Amino acid sequence: MPEADLQHSESGADEGRPPVQCDACRSAFESDSRRAVSFLLLDHLTIPVVSCEDHLEQFASVCGLTTEDTAETLDHRPAGGVRCPGCRLAPHNSAQPVIPVRKGAVLVVACPEHQSKVFQRFRTGLQTRHHLSSNVGATTNSLR
Repeated sequence: MPEADLQHSESGADEGRPPVQCDACRSAFESDSRRAVSFLLLDHLTIPVVSCEDHLEQFASVCGLTTEDTAETLDHRPAGGVRCPGCRLAPHNSAQPVIPVRKGAVLVVACPEHQSKVFQRFRTGLQTRHHLSSNVGATTNSLR
């Protein structure tokens, strides 16, 4: 995904709906059920996120490019829960960022500091993936 496609928008920006084309993502955003919340485990961070399964997996894999360990997602509350008090209170905040992931999006339900860290990880992961794919393409062309 080109970096220009990456936008930081508020979840209520488009008539109360996130600006995404994926019906499964929109359904997850609108769900009042706790089952819609997954947890992104990235280094020392445990961040609640909401998205469809496919876009959440894509998001985690891009974020995982910026860590030594793998980025994991859980469909259940992790042992120890969410450590950050701000992230625990984040579901009560009406303005949560939506990070576009291809034709879907991920809603990051975290405190502003951890939202920023996850957003930066995703952006850096996109840049890393772009550099890796550019280098592979250049190497393949030079071998011909």
